[in-house]
Amino acid sequence: MLVAATLAPTVVVHAVRDRARAFVRSAFPKRRTRILVARTAGEMENAFRLNLVDAAIVDLASPADDLWKLAGLALEYPSAPFFGLLPLRSADGPALARAAALEFADVLVEGVDDSVARELVQPRTFTARFSAALSNPPPPIGLSDERQHAVWRIIVGQAGRPVRTGDIADAVGLSREHLSRVFSTAGAPNLKRVIDLVRLIAAAELAKNPGYDVRDVAAVLGFASSSHLSSTSQRIVGTRPASLSRLRTVDLVERFSQGRGRSRR
Repeated sequence: MLVAATLAPTVVVHAVRDRARAFVRSAFPKRRTRILVARTAGEMENAFRLNLVDAAIVDLASPADDLWKLAGLALEYPSAPFFGLLPLRSADGPALARAAALEFADVLVEGVDDSVARELVQPRTFTARFSAALSNPPPPIGLSDERQHAVWRIIVGQAGRPVRTGDIADAVGLSREHLSRVFSTAGAPNLKRVIDLVRLIAAAELAKNPGYDVRDVAAVLGFASSSHLSSTSQRIVGTRPASLSRLRTVDLVERFSQGRGRSRR
């Protein structure tokens, strides 16, 4: 696997009408977006529990009995923006108002936004926002070389998902051993520890979702278990996972920079 700067987003979609399904197929081709289909609120919630979801699209004109229970998940998982999908008829006013009350990010209009829907959604996905917010490494981490910056951008482009040092080495054209040596020069932290730090920053963001507990966060970010997330959190930032939701990125970076950037021998 060649590591990309930013992954194709994972979008969970509720679209039961034929027109809504056609809209999604046209706007979000499989080669550029990973689409997960949810027909019920239960399936939508399962998608969030099993995947790192970047955004959700809900057909607000759907006849589904549990439509507003499904749409209400926007308040449970605010890290992923929810977008409504409507033909925008005069009768759709109440649906628009209800979506606004549920803090939907926007509404996509059939027949109007078909050609630009992906451009409206992609910059607001979890992965895109995470990558943009951390595009430059915080100074306390001690990464000053341009090659270190390039590696950092690859890591944050995964938004906390697992990434192997061998894949990063392939992406930057170095052997794994050479990459590790180059990255850790001049007192910089170990590459693997920086990868773990970025994963914990993502874990802290996801932990702020009311719908997630520690076990869920561990699962969607690909940790082997909640115990694995716990041991990583203790080692890298000196805190238990239950405390991550109360910590900002700057807090995690500060804790990491206090001697936790290198393996103790």
